[in-house]
Amino acid sequence: MAMSGGKDDGSPMMEMNTTPLIDVMLVLLIMFIITIPVATHAVNIDLPSPAAPPPDVIVERTKNKVVIMPDSTILWNGSPVNVNQLSGLLQATLAIQPEPELQYQPDAQAPYDTSVRVLNIIKGSGVTAFGFVGNEQYSEFGKAPGAK
Repeated sequence: MAMSGGKDDGSPMMEMNTTPLIDVMLVLLIMFIITIPVATHAVNIDLPSPAAPPPDVIVERTKNKVVIMPDSTILWNGSPVNVNQLSGLLQATLAIQPEPELQYQPDAQAPYDTSVRVLNIIKGSGVTAFGFVGNEQYSEFGKAPGAK
């Protein structure tokens, strides 16, 4: 009975059997895939619970808007600020009653690092009236921002 690639004349096969090598490589590949840690980076934001009762009296709040630009510029109501000034402004708004609503709107091309840093500053400040604005432009997957 002849094996593939050999001759029937009884001479030994000169090709190397690569099947065990391939099997070992596949086992090693699966072991490496299993041992790679899963990337789990998250910014935790405490959102209001949906079971919270609506307020009896609707209070019109003033609105402050924080915008992150593509060049890492932080805008507070349209004027550029740094992270220290942002912390001071957030602390000043906590003294106002009722607390002004803080609207957060990062640009689509804004650096992730700057966005996360600003979110951590906002969370650390103790602001409770907080909302994301401008997300409706990304409601359809694959649609360019601002496209109709």
